[in-house]
Amino acid sequence: MTSQHAPSYYADSAHPQPERPPLQGAVHADVCIVGAGYTGLSSALHLAEAGYKVVVVEAAKVGWGASGRNGGQIVHSYSRDIDVIEKNHGKAVADAMGSMAFEGARVIRERVATYGIQCDLKDGGIYAAKTRKKVEGLHEHKTLWEKYDSLKMEFVEGADIQKYVRTDEYEAILIDPTGGHIHPLNLALGEATAFESLGGRIFEQSPVTAIQRGNNAVVKTGQGEVHAKFVIVACNAYIGTLEPKLSAKAMPCGTQVIATAPLDNWQDVLPQDHCLEDTNYLLDYYRLSADKRLIFGGGVVYGAKDPDDIESHIRPNLERTFPQLKGVRIDYAWTGNFLLTLSRLPQVGRLDSNIYYAQGCSGHGVTYTHMIGRVLSEAIHGQFSRFDVFAKLPHYPFPGGRLFRVPFTALGALWYDMRDRLGV
Repeated sequence: MTSQHAPSYYADSAHPQPERPPLQGAVHADVCIVGAGYTGLSSALHLAEAGYKVVVVEAAKVGWGASGRNGGQIVHSYSRDIDVIEKNHGKAVADAMGSMAFEGARVIRERVATYGIQCDLKDGGIYAAKTRKKVEGLHEHKTLWEKYDSLKMEFVEGADIQKYVRTDEYEAILIDPTGGHIHPLNLALGEATAFESLGGRIFEQSPVTAIQRGNNAVVKTGQGEVHAKFVIVACNAYIGTLEPKLSAKAMPCGTQVIATAPLDNWQDVLPQDHCLEDTNYLLDYYRLSADKRLIFGGGVVYGAKDPDDIESHIRPNLERTFPQLKGVRIDYAWTGNFLLTLSRLPQVGRLDSNIYYAQGCSGHGVTYTHMIGRVLSEAIHGQFSRFDVFAKLPHYPFPGGRLFRVPFTALGALWYDMRDRLGV
């Protein structure tokens, strides 16, 4: 771990923060949360609002992991959508998860409004189809989501696509006005400040070395410990060896992002300032920052090994999508890890009667983490109905175990990517 945020556009444009010292000695709390990313911060803020005494311990800095490095897009649902959930787990589970699939975006907007969080929130998201086969999927997507929420999504094709995105790459797009985008690190920092305003405490530079079970659990760091009635493990891709039962059934994966220099001609790229992701298996996603840089991400490195040259991975896709930006200066390039599960569905449960966890967003973490934080807080309050929906989902090991899970998964992704390219 490092004492500072990973170099990125977000780190360079983050709001100033107070020094949050490492944990020293013993402290006591109702709840100790391990990890100050979105899952931990959402849980902490919900619990603090309910009157709990909450302590958060973070190995590096607030929002140091995926929460402070992601594409910044407000995207609903899960990495496997509700129709797939129904096929694999039944209608009752699909209906229950569907009823929560759009809640995370509302939680984000509630937090921004209630606590005055300055995170460049903009409304409007786009899903884009590159082939006629994918266009069929957009129609199905619209029907499915409107079944579970009162969305007013707009299907657009032909010349009208240019009103939203100036590229010839897409056969059709789907506009979601309840989607949107944010400065992800400033959202995390704003939530941390909100939590602290309610009496919550955050200790940075405090990697957890062990969690001692018991009626009152003890969360141990190198220089201190937290005694708590409840613990939430919210480490996701950065859990390391802390809890082998959790790391054994999920795999860290890296994704790459670049940010251009500010664009004078940004209206010739995204004239409505919406964010966009395509519907390919290995998708591209992009949006404009507040100072009108194009933030463009994509690609997956299974096993989370950082590529030597991030720009060379992303620039070809950017320039193919927007030939008008050929040769544009790239000011920032960074990578970050998300946690992939075999089912692509999140993993939620308990390691002991009073030790909870949530992980494995599989690339759909921005909204999901905000919703699951509320669900975890409900469980600690003794309300388990929504928690149990997720906790009952099976957690599958990757084929090949730790040694071969990376090449097996990469081979599968290559197959799906080839199908996308062939339009089948």
